[in-house]
Amino acid sequence: MVHDRLLDATHLASFGTLILPNLAALSEKQCGQLREFVQRGAGLIATHETSLYDEWGVRRGDFGLAGLFGVRSSGRVEGPMHNAYLRLEHDTARGHPLLRDLADAPRMIHGVWRVEVEPMMTFPPPPLTLIPSYPDLPMEKVYPRVARTSRAEVYLREDVGGGGRVAYFPWDLDRTYWEVLSVDHYKLMRNAVVWATREEPPVTVQGPGVLDVTVWQQARSLTVHLVNLTNPMMMKGPVRELLAVGEQEVRLKLPEGARVKRVQLLAANRSVRATRHGRELRLKVPAVLDHEIVAVDLG
Repeated sequence: MVHDRLLDATHLASFGTLILPNLAALSEKQCGQLREFVQRGAGLIATHETSLYDEWGVRRGDFGLAGLFGVRSSGRVEGPMHNAYLRLEHDTARGHPLLRDLADAPRMIHGVWRVEVEPMMTFPPPPLTLIPSYPDLPMEKVYPRVARTSRAEVYLREDVGGGGRVAYFPWDLDRTYWEVLSVDHYKLMRNAVVWATREEPPVTVQGPGVLDVTVWQQARSLTVHLVNLTNPMMMKGPVRELLAVGEQEVRLKLPEGARVKRVQLLAANRSVRATRHGRELRLKVPAVLDHEIVAVDLG
């Protein structure tokens, strides 16, 4: 988490990407700090009404970050929307990173609220377009009136300032995912972060379940924390019991010139076999109940 009162260059120097989840109220100073952040070559992801209001909640005539988004607000917010969808433009935006792992999805659920926007510049063919709302009752009226539009539902900018990237979703992607937990919305958010960040992650974990993954690097060690969040109560309240997950494959990027002396699983209290492929260390964690710690001692 980044405090919205600490957006100056000193506090943001260690971050490559910021995510603004419908951060509607931003002051002019904060907007200026975010512009400087992107112009230094960083990434920014924003949704829905981000920067449309000042710090007192007074609505602006346009986004405070309109110049970064490359779009202006038309003044209208649509919603709540019924039976609106997103068309995934696999034909015109083929191979776009935002559509990774979504090849089997020609369309997906839209959000509930969207800001009407107008582009201020020329954008490449968008990966997502709008399929407008249609009635949900009576049953004989439940069908899409328009199968396809050219209305973009994500705006992507590259090489902003010093090479920064900006992804703006003019709808409530994050809020909708929280409510309906559609895996397609999750993939969109994940892909947007990867696209905006443009750097190889220091660690990747593949396996069943949902894990919170954190990596710490010190002078002579690397530590990967795996916290098991897999539970039907994961987002709904206190967890009532721990449900173990199975084998996890961990791939860890090593510092340049590092030599691995020992790899341990601290919760399991045992060493583990690891193989090295260039600067990548690969190992398998047999299972995680609540918390496992992969400790790598470096020479």
